[in-house]
Amino acid sequence: MDRTNSTMIILQAKAEKKLSWQEIAERVGAAEVWVATALLGQATMAPEQAAKVGEILALSPEVTASLTTPPFRGNAIQMPPSEPALYRLYEIIMVYGPAFKEILNEKFGDGIMSAIDYEMHIDKREDPNGDRVIVTLNGKFLPYKKF
Repeated sequence: MDRTNSTMIILQAKAEKKLSWQEIAERVGAAEVWVATALLGQATMAPEQAAKVGEILALSPEVTASLTTPPFRGNAIQMPPSEPALYRLYEIIMVYGPAFKEILNEKFGDGIMSAIDYEMHIDKREDPNGDRVIVTLNGKFLPYKKF
């Protein structure tokens, strides 16, 4: 089954069962952001993880099997994004991206942060002046190869 169609079915099942991403992730035994990424069609689950999601959300075998198929990544949103929550991340990169690159290269050398050997966590910290969003990006450093 097409990953886009699977995603719509998964989101509907999630809503009907009134489950959070965290609840699903805990039952699958994986990180919340990664499980959400996989269920939104941008990552590949192991067969046992997909089977667990199939049980949790009562998915058809076709939808469950689609979770184990490597997706076409990066096609989920337009660029630049128009969704305000996503545009803010884009804006952060536009404003702070050059400083990020300079500091990364100063501390690690000439290279990049992996988005493959990578973890992301999103947390909430309550604050009387307005709750805070904490985003942790944790990626392996990949130096550029000289040949």
